[in-house]
Amino acid sequence: MTARSNTVHDDPEKSGSASNLTAKVLSDRAAGEAYVASVCFKHGPPKLVGVELEFTVHHRGDPARPLDPDALATALGPHTPRTLRPDSPASPLPGGSPVSLEPGCQVEISTLPQAGLRELDAVVSADLRHLRSLLARQDLELGESGIDAHRPPRRVLSTPRYAAMERRFAPMGTGGITMMCSTAGLQICVDAGETSGFPARWAAAHAMGPPLLAAFANSRVHAGRETGHASARWLAVLETEPVRTRSAVVGPDPAAAWAERMMDTPLMVLPRENRPWDAPEGLTFGDWIEGRGAAAVLRRPTVADLDYHLTTMFTPVRPQGYLELRYLDAQPPEAWLHPVALVTALLTRPSTVDKVRELCAPVEGRWTDAARAGLADADIAAVARAVVELGCAELGVTGLPAHTITEISESVLARVDGARSQRS
Repeated sequence: MTARSNTVHDDPEKSGSASNLTAKVLSDRAAGEAYVASVCFKHGPPKLVGVELEFTVHHRGDPARPLDPDALATALGPHTPRTLRPDSPASPLPGGSPVSLEPGCQVEISTLPQAGLRELDAVVSADLRHLRSLLARQDLELGESGIDAHRPPRRVLSTPRYAAMERRFAPMGTGGITMMCSTAGLQICVDAGETSGFPARWAAAHAMGPPLLAAFANSRVHAGRETGHASARWLAVLETEPVRTRSAVVGPDPAAAWAERMMDTPLMVLPRENRPWDAPEGLTFGDWIEGRGAAAVLRRPTVADLDYHLTTMFTPVRPQGYLELRYLDAQPPEAWLHPVALVTALLTRPSTVDKVRELCAPVEGRWTDAARAGLADADIAAVARAVVELGCAELGVTGLPAHTITEISESVLARVDGARSQRS
């Protein structure tokens, strides 16, 4: 994107980038907040778009069978992430997309930023074809929903980060292990936009979340059981640790508010050599900088430590220099472009951004209701229908071919119309 490539992952272990981060010591809280504001909110004309696609992986013909990590590594070959095979070259897919793995060996491909949706579609389509072909050689296939419909959560990757996360989240309930090992999301990455229009763009990215979450929810069944919830995936995220999953409070100065929040958020993990990564209970990053409490026996934190801390936030919209919209369930491989195109169209023109905020105001912040009821909630469904109609009317600005626009419009309108018919 304009500032940071959207190949930055939740875990620097995935990309091997941690060793390249600066070791500059942070002098005080103000320096930490200034750094967060500078790297998380980069402004300029919105030009680029990217996507991160996560999928559960299953043995073909026996999707409830525990995934064999050796079979997955054999299938991925030189594309195998080093979190699974430390000696792998970890080569990107032919279109340039790196491959990474979530704790339960969900596969993720993260595109390089593209100049438009035509280019993004070409890259993702090529890389997905290649990935699916590789998996098929080992009788493996990608899942088609936002949560593992067949298996209970099981951590496969043995990294210090994931081990510490599992221990941290366990006392809070099952949300953490489910999020880590059973869920798959579709993350849309768009430029932050010009300084003058950014607060509205930030607000719209949040406001459209509940209705679009409901419209594209597909994770009712988990581990062979009907959960009763439209997006069991997003509920698992919300139940992980509220301090790092709750939505941002939308206000006039998003950068200052986010920077302050990062200082006040407890450390999730504390990377250390030859020791478990469990963080001292309740120690915030601000405490660490100021040397309070358990920080008194720790070294001074660096910019690298703060960069790592930023990756431990799982909010619906996460600023990474660009905006990363994280609230959508993974879609079937053939349908990933539909929500990406819709979101891109809704955020392209300032007048459309303003209309999005107006339409979504009645259901703004109703994340839990959207995840539980989906389009069965009449108010959310009505807003989803209006937002989808607006997005479809704006698809022409995306540069996609006419036949693709028609296909996307028919598909997403059928989603909201079908839900309305079921309630009638």
